[in-house]
Amino acid sequence: MSAPRQLFVTTALPYANGTFHIGHIMEYIQADIWVRYQRMQGHAVNFVGADDAHGAPIMIAAEKAGKTPEQFVADIAAGRKQYLDGFLISFDNWHSTHSPENTAISQAIYKDLKTNGLIETRTIEQFFDPEKGMFLPDRFIKGECPNCHAKDQYGDNCEVCGAVYAPTELIEPYSALSGARPELKTSEHFFFKLSDARCIEFLREWTTSGAVQPEVLNKITEWIAPGEDGKPKMGDWDISRDAPYFGIEIPDAPGKYFYVWLDAPIGYLASLKNLFDKGAGKTASGQPQSYEQFVADPATEQYHFIGKDIITFHTLFWPAMLKFSGRKVPDKVFVHGFLTVNNGEKMSKSRGTGLDPLKYLSLKMNPEWLRYYLAAKLSGRNEDIDFNADDFMARINADLIGKYVNIASRAAGFISKKFGGRLGAISPDGDQLLTHLRDALPQITELYAERETGKVVREVMALCDRVNGYVDANKPWELAKKEGMEGRLHDVCSTCIEAFRILTIYLKPILPKLAADVAFFLMVPPESFDDVKTPLGEGAQIGEYQHLMQRVDVKQLDALFEPPAPAPQALAAMKTEAPSTTPAPGGEPLAPTITIDDFVKIDLRIAKIVNCEPVEGSTKLLRLTLDVGETSDDGQPKLRNVFSGIASAYKPDDLKGKLTVVVANLAPRKMKFGISEGMVLAASHGDEKAHPGIYVLEPTAGAQPGMRVR
Repeated sequence: MSAPRQLFVTTALPYANGTFHIGHIMEYIQADIWVRYQRMQGHAVNFVGADDAHGAPIMIAAEKAGKTPEQFVADIAAGRKQYLDGFLISFDNWHSTHSPENTAISQAIYKDLKTNGLIETRTIEQFFDPEKGMFLPDRFIKGECPNCHAKDQYGDNCEVCGAVYAPTELIEPYSALSGARPELKTSEHFFFKLSDARCIEFLREWTTSGAVQPEVLNKITEWIAPGEDGKPKMGDWDISRDAPYFGIEIPDAPGKYFYVWLDAPIGYLASLKNLFDKGAGKTASGQPQSYEQFVADPATEQYHFIGKDIITFHTLFWPAMLKFSGRKVPDKVFVHGFLTVNNGEKMSKSRGTGLDPLKYLSLKMNPEWLRYYLAAKLSGRNEDIDFNADDFMARINADLIGKYVNIASRAAGFISKKFGGRLGAISPDGDQLLTHLRDALPQITELYAERETGKVVREVMALCDRVNGYVDANKPWELAKKEGMEGRLHDVCSTCIEAFRILTIYLKPILPKLAADVAFFLMVPPESFDDVKTPLGEGAQIGEYQHLMQRVDVKQLDALFEPPAPAPQALAAMKTEAPSTTPAPGGEPLAPTITIDDFVKIDLRIAKIVNCEPVEGSTKLLRLTLDVGETSDDGQPKLRNVFSGIASAYKPDDLKGKLTVVVANLAPRKMKFGISEGMVLAASHGDEKAHPGIYVLEPTAGAQPGMRVR
C-alpha cells in the first residue's frame, strides 16, 4: 500500500430549487465509489458537498412559494438526507453556499483578484423586464443562439452547441418570466479579466497538464485558442448582478451582488472549512490541522466530479479564480456524461420515462442494485450512459446475484451443517484458484483509481466465472452424498468462502452495505484492499449464512416507470373535456385550444426519406436521413438527421424513398446516438397497449420536399 495521501473531493453543487434528480445521484455514486476506494487504500479523504443556494431563480421561486429565500433553501436542504442515506453516499460534510464561510471566502477571493489587477468595472447594456421591473438574470432571458441558431436557448450558454455568450447576443430575446421583449438599460458591472494574458497562459498550461480528460481538453481548447484576430474566443466574465438579487454582496459596492456562478464553486471551500472548523477534517498524518493549514499544505490534493454541462465554469473560470487569488488549483476535474433511459429516451415524468430516485427507494428497490448497475456502465471518460430496464434486471439477477452472491450460498450451508462453521485446509487446486484471484488486485485497484468502474465490474465477474467453474467441476452437492469425501467437501467449500471474501473486498466500494453484511457473516470485516492477501485460514469460524440480496422483480421495474396518476385538478379537467358518455377521440382528450398565432410558430414541411437505418444499441429508434428542400452554400442538397421511435412499426426499407411531414423548426436535440434535427409526425392511439400501432404521416402524390404544411 502506498504512503497515505490527503484528498479534498467534491461533486457539483445541486441548485437548491428542487429535489435531487437521477443525474445528481449518478454523479454522487460515481464519486462515492472513488472516495471509498481511496479510503480502502488508507488515504485521508475529505468528501464534501453543499447546496447552491443563491441567484435570481431561487429568489423568484421563493416568492412564488410565499417564503423568504432563506426559508425556501432551508426547506430544500432538509430533504437531502433521505436521498444521500438512501443511496449510501458517504459525504463527510454537507453545507450551503448561503453561509458565513462562503460569504467570507468569496469576498476574500474577490479582493485578492482585485489586488492582482484582474477586476474592472464597466458600464454595460443589460436586459430589463418592463413588466417585472427588474434586470433579468441570464437564465431568465431566452432566444435564438447566435452561434448555431437553435431556438429557446438561455441567455448565458446554448444547450445544443455549448456556446457561451452574453444575453445581448441572443437573437429575438424574450423574458422567460413575463414573455415581454426586454429593454436594454445601462448598469455598472464588475468583470473578472479572464482574457488577461496571464490567465490565458495559465489556462493553456493547466488544461494540458492532465487536469482534464482528453475529450474535455478538445472542447475547452476552442475557448482559449487564438481566433482570427489573435484573441481567444473566451472573453472577460461578468461576475456581478444588480439588486434585487439573493446572494453575497460585493464589498464596497452597495446594491451589487456576486453572480451565483462566482460564489457557487467557492462553496466547495466553504463546506471544507465548515468541516475543519468542526474538528472533523482528515489529514494524512492523522494530526489535526486548521482549514487554513490544510488548503495551504502542498500535500493536499483537490478533485472535482462534474457533469459535462458545466465544463467551462469548472475548467476555465474556477481554476483561474483560484490561481490568481493565490490559492491551490484543482489537481483534476473529472467530467461525466448524461444519463438517458431505455435506449436514449429523454426523461419525462409524465410519460413514465423518468427515473425518480425517491420513487426507486419507496418501492423498496435495493440501492445497491443501482450502485452496481451504474458502476457497470460508467468509465473514466466523458460519455453518456443509458439506463435500460431489461439490462438492469439481467445484470442484477444474472451477474450480481447469479454469479457473485450465489458463490457463498453454494458453500456456506455445508460449512455450517457438516463442519461446525469452521473452515478447513485448502488443497493445491484451491490455492491455485485463490492465487489467480489475488493476482488481480493491482489491476482492479488501478481501474478504480482511473474511475473505470465498468472494467472493474467486468474483471470481477470474470473472476466469479472462474470460481463458479471450480464449483461446477467439484460439485459439492454430490461430494456431500459420497462416503469418505468429507475432507474434499470441506476443502472445496472453504476455497469458495475464501474466494467470496476476496471478491467482496474487490466490490466493497460499489456495494458497501453488502460488504458489511458479508463481514458480519465471515466475522472478519475487511478494512482495506490489502486484506485480500491475508486468508481467513484453517479453523477460522464463520457465522450462519443469511440470504444477502433479493433478485429484481419485474413488477418493481414496471412500477418505477409507471407514469404518475393525474392530479385531481387534471382529472377534473379531463372529465370536462371528455365526458364519460363520449369516448375521447383517439383514446385521449383534445389538447387545450390554441390560436392561429400559436399554430404558425410550428414550421411543418414535406420531407423525403432519403435513407433509413436501424440504430445500434436501440430497439426503438430508426435513423432517418431527410431531404427537406434545403441546399448548402455550394448548391447541393442539405440533408437532416432525425431519430424516430418507430422501429416497432417499420423496417428501414419500408420507409426509404417515401414522403412524410417533419417539424422543421424544432431545436436540435443531442441524444446518445447523435443530434436529431427535427421530428417526423406519426399517429397512434392514446391507449397503445389496447390499440398498438404507429402510422407515419404520408402526403399524397404531388407534394415536394420543402413545401410547407399550412
